Amino acid sequence: MLACLLKGIKDLIYPDCCLVCKNKIETNQAQNLICANCLGKIENNLPPFCSACGRHLDTEAIKKNSCNGCKDAKFYFDRAFSPCVYTGTIKKLIHEFKYCNKDYLGKTFGAIMNEFIHDYNLPIQHFDYIIPVPLHKSRLREREFNQAQIIGRQVAERFGKKLLTDAFIRNKPTKTQATLSVREREQNIKGSFLVTKPELIKDTNLLLIDDVLTTAATSNEAAKTLKAAGAKTVILLTLAS
Repeated sequence: MLACLLKGIKDLIYPDCCLVCKNKIETNQAQNLICANCLGKIENNLPPFCSACGRHLDTEAIKKNSCNGCKDAKFYFDRAFSPCVYTGTIKKLIHEFKYCNKDYLGKTFGAIMNEFIHDYNLPIQHFDYIIPVPLHKSRLREREFNQAQIIGRQVAERFGKKLLTDAFIRNKPTKTQATLSVREREQNIKGSFLVTKPELIKDTNLLLIDDVLTTAATSNEAAKTLKAAGAKTVILLTLAS
């Protein structure tokens, strides 16, 4: 009875509010602090998908099987997929996740990715390892968690795959990519990854996990490093793009 009373007082003074719309949230939705209305506004990335970046193709691009942005790009990952479009609700939630210490959102994000893998029959059974894009140790100290690793763990546990976290590192600090141009992002991230256990990477099929695909500079450099170490296939899966 005392616990219920204390909770009632807390809810009166500090009611749970949705992270996106800031409205008071129902008790049965309070676990991740996202109301049903905002969850329903997440924009799904729908097929047909670009054969390179995985974004939705418009009518004109379907004939080419790739979008205009990927026409002249060189990617080291073999395919990329994303369940969500990086806008609105999901963009706000990813920001809260990464920069406001809302690491518990990883369960929600993992569930979204797992549903996408299941619905679109991604060949999860053929991957030897799931590898999250690593953070440099200085950024990890600052943030206290790697968002890609949290999401990747949800996928690994759901499908019984090995999450590889100690064979691939970011070996030099870089500037935040968000403020840089495409060319600056490529130069900023160049040479920033290192395979520390090449014997684990050689001749493997890998699922590379990250939170967002924008210009693909970071994930492309990561895939390039993994391919140079002998990986046969690198498929990129991000929450949004």
